[in-house]
Amino acid sequence: MEPLRQLLNAYEQEADLSQFGRHAVRFDMLRCLTNLLLLDEAEETDPSIVARPIERPIFITGLPRSATTFLHTLLAQDPGHAAPRCWQSIYPYPCRLLGFDLRKLDVAFQFSMFHLFSPGVAALHPLAADTPQECTDITAQVFQSLRFDTTHRIPSYQNWLDAHGHHAAFRFHRRFLQHLDAQAPGRHWILKSPDNVFALDAIRAVYPDARIVFLHRDPLSVVASCVKLTELLRRPFTRHIDRGELGSQVSARLVENTAHMAEAAERDPGIVHFHYRKIVADPMATVRALYDHCEMSLSEDAEARMRQWLKQTRRHRHPHYSLEEFGLDARDLSRRFARYVQAFGVTPEASTVH
Repeated sequence: MEPLRQLLNAYEQEADLSQFGRHAVRFDMLRCLTNLLLLDEAEETDPSIVARPIERPIFITGLPRSATTFLHTLLAQDPGHAAPRCWQSIYPYPCRLLGFDLRKLDVAFQFSMFHLFSPGVAALHPLAADTPQECTDITAQVFQSLRFDTTHRIPSYQNWLDAHGHHAAFRFHRRFLQHLDAQAPGRHWILKSPDNVFALDAIRAVYPDARIVFLHRDPLSVVASCVKLTELLRRPFTRHIDRGELGSQVSARLVENTAHMAEAAERDPGIVHFHYRKIVADPMATVRALYDHCEMSLSEDAEARMRQWLKQTRRHRHPHYSLEEFGLDARDLSRRFARYVQAFGVTPEASTVH
């Protein structure tokens, strides 16, 4: 209840919600509370759910816009892998009408409505009901997620969550996966979120055998895109956005992200690292390297499915946004990201060379 209280107070006092935003928040909160009741009910019927092992999950994280979604979706082509889909994360148990499970249709409709209210989002972050979803949508269901700060201006909640930590959220994360696993057992879980960089201690505590993957990219190539995406995600829900404040907030958080990665890499030599350019240039080489690192076998069927998906998937170029429109300066950002760039040997991309 305390996380919910903190979140609702921040919504009321800081988010400057539009009328649509107030309805959307209410819908989201009630959905999460309903899901918690459904999980309780399922556990009363089958107490063994919470004893299910979730062994050696893979967590993909790193800088946003560094191919985390691309790699997550590629790995999900392996039929031996499980990735939480958007429709499962939003509705973990079936909603049936005349014997048909309506979850995919419902979520597809919700996404199509959001695209209408926020044109431009699809060009930066395509949303579809059956695509793999991020961990932040799972932890949101106990109101302890960095997802809320992306979609709303709620600094007091963000400060509270940073101080509170993520251990309780990831204990729930494991519980949620156990429910999904009970419905389709026998697969290996692949998880993803750039925000997981801020929860590595909690992930290690809850999943001691987890495999952590860091993806790296020239930060100057992603800052403006991240700020623009945050603006587009927030716009339907608020009456006002200060673009200068938004640029300052998002860039500061990205600097924190890279500092956390540098510190984590020093403490944990088991983390495996991949660079954006190499992932995009040769995705299957990245897959094979990851499977080798995790001591997994890449079957012929899995490789064929991945190659087929790559043939059908066009790596679209994201629109270019200038740093200046958000009050940011490239030279200043280069200085702030210098530790990260040096620590991981990140090379600048052509569009960011000054």
